[in-house]
Parts: sequence; structure tokens; C-alpha cells
Amino acid sequence: MEKAAFAAPVSRALATEAVHAGREDLAQLGLHAPPLDLSTTYPSYDAAAEAERIDAFAASGGRLEGPPVYARLDNPTTARFETALARLEGAESAVAFASGMAALTAVLLVRASMGLRHVVAVRPLYGCSDHLLAAGLLGTEVTWTDPAGIASEIRPDTGLVVVETPANPTLAEVDLDAVRHACGSVPLLVDNTFATPVLQRPLEHGARIVLHSATKYLGGHGDVMGGVVACDEEFAGRLRQVRFATGGVLHPMAGYLLLRGLSTLPVRVRAASATAAELASRLATDPRITRVHYPRIGGAMVSFEVLGDPRRVIAGVRLITPAVSLGSVDTLIQHPASISHRIVAETDRKAAGVGERLLRLSVGLEDIEDLWLDLDAALGASRVASPVVSRTDSRSAAPAESVGDTFTA
Repeated sequence: MEKAAFAAPVSRALATEAVHAGREDLAQLGLHAPPLDLSTTYPSYDAAAEAERIDAFAASGGRLEGPPVYARLDNPTTARFETALARLEGAESAVAFASGMAALTAVLLVRASMGLRHVVAVRPLYGCSDHLLAAGLLGTEVTWTDPAGIASEIRPDTGLVVVETPANPTLAEVDLDAVRHACGSVPLLVDNTFATPVLQRPLEHGARIVLHSATKYLGGHGDVMGGVVACDEEFAGRLRQVRFATGGVLHPMAGYLLLRGLSTLPVRVRAASATAAELASRLATDPRITRVHYPRIGGAMVSFEVLGDPRRVIAGVRLITPAVSLGSVDTLIQHPASISHRIVAETDRKAAGVGERLLRLSVGLEDIEDLWLDLDAALGASRVASPVVSRTDSRSAAPAESVGDTFTA
């Protein structure tokens, strides 16, 4: 029975880990590519031993020793992806789910099961994350604040502080060291989807939980959906128990594709980031643009506010794809106020900087000149007054005021 290797190797560079983590046992198995295990169930002739293993899982949520039992408990292919992502984030463990929202749901359920239903959160967040917290669908209560107000909002029943940096869709950044200090003993969850471990490892700044929509950069090709949480093993055990009980499991094929995606993650993120920085620079001097948001940390996401009708820009692209999601090898553009953040109340959207003229660009791996020609044509030919531009700054001493710093590209 094929079983993924979980023993951590000596320290290796991120690019090396991306290629080899979760695959260390392949040579001894006589394999080069990781195997794909699609089984939903597994044979066992020792019912007493199986009962002991199930009891052990019920007690701790730890991975079962020996062969798998049932796909809702664990899967060898998915486990390889979890091992690799944990290594890239510098975590003890990682637990994968069917989507990023399933992953966030599991985290909230774990904390709520401990009587800690209150969440302190900083906007902007991904629109559906915002909605899940604000609507109280899981019995949670959320207090929205800016980074400077986190400490004063923490209560005895606060189970989590949630931030996303760079944030979706404004790319605002927060000072993770300062935020972690403000959390005190309350766990800090950082949505690291935009940065990926290539640009930022939140656990190194004191975060306890790192969330990814694996659908985005980790998969990287727009053909797989998943979510993953990197954390310590104790919390991972609780997440596995929730995953088993609720059924939000990652399909093995998705685990296979995500593991494959990780192998090129550093190359893809760095190449797309270089193009995004150049596009942000060109947009910053374009009189059809009133403001450009590009994070100090870098990355492949650019947001910008147009002088004219943003919907005409969406309708005018030909090479760039007008679509939701991000992190693919091809470039995508969308209007957050109409789609990704439509579910957030208008007043809350605007207060978080998600205005009607804001567009979000997920830069892919195309040639810079081809992308610029397409974007330039979509923006139209009219020229107006010089823009006001901004750049978020995660190193700012006052992270709540980071949006609005001058962008001098």
C-alpha cells in the first residue's frame, strides 16, 4: 500500500521544497511521478485493530497509522499535497478541504466548538469570507475593525482574529508583527492566498493559522478547486475531525493536481509578479487611471480605479479573460463591486475601499507587451489629467493607513 512520507528533511530552499516535498519516498517505491489513489474505501480483515484506530482518530484527529480506512478520513494522494504545503509554509501540518470556503468554515467550527464564537476581523476580506462572518451562518459573531483597533475588540469569547494581506481586492497590507502582538493569546488567521509562501510566510510573524484558497496560485492553472489550512498538529487534528464529520474533503484528483501545481509555484509567482509590477508602473502614469494599488510585498495582482466606466474595460478585453478567480497562468480581470464582493453590503464595500470604479487584474504568464496592448485598447484612447496613485505598504508603522501611500514605480 502506497503511503506518503511525512518525515521532514533537512532545511532546503523554497524552490527545492516545491519540487520535492511530499515526494521523498517515490524512488524507493520505484516511481517517478506521485501515484493517484482514487479509492473511496480500503480492505481490512482485522475489525478489532480498525476499531482501535478509529478510536485514536476520535480522540486526537491524528493521521491513522497503517493503510487508509475510508476516503473521508484520509487519502494518500491528498496527504502528499498537505505535506508539501506544510513544508512550504513552515508549518507542522496542513489539512486540505474541498474549497477555500470549506477550509475557513472548518476553522470557525473548531473555535465555535470550544465556546469561542466571537471573531475580530479586518476588512477588506474576500467577499464570501466577509459574508460568512457577517451573516452569522455558523453561529459566529464578528466585530470589524482596523488593525490598530484589534486589541481593544478582543473579548473572553474571541476565538480568532482574521486578516487577509495583501487583501482582496484592494491589495491593502497589514503589519503582521504588529497584528500578532495585538492578538495577545487569541490565534491569528492569515489568508495568504494572494502572497503564497513564495512572498510571505505568516507563521514566521507569529500567526497560528494560514489559509489558502488552493484554487488560485497553488493549483495555478484554473482547473482545480480546493482549500488548505497550515497550522500546528494539535489544531490540524481538530480540523481533520471537522472534515470527517462534515464531509468537506478534497478529491484525490484535486490533491494530485495541487501537488503538481506546487512544483512550479515559485517560478510562476515570480514571473507573473515581474509582469504585474511593470503593468502597475505603466498604469500609474496613464491618465485614464485615477489610482493604482500594488502591494509593497509584490505579487501578481494589480488593482486600479478607472476614470471612465469599468464595465466597458471588462467588455473591451480580448486577450485578457473577464472572469472571477485568480492565480492562473492566463490573465484575468474582474469588477469586484459587481461580482466577487457583490455579496458584501454596499456601504461596507465602499468603506473597505471597494468602489464602483475599481478593477482587479490577476496577471498571468503572457508577454508583457501583448497584455499591455490589450489593456490599452480596452481602456480606450481618451487622455485626461494626471492620476493620483497609491501603493499599499506592509512595512508601514501604521498599517491601517497603508492604502494611499504614494506609488513611485
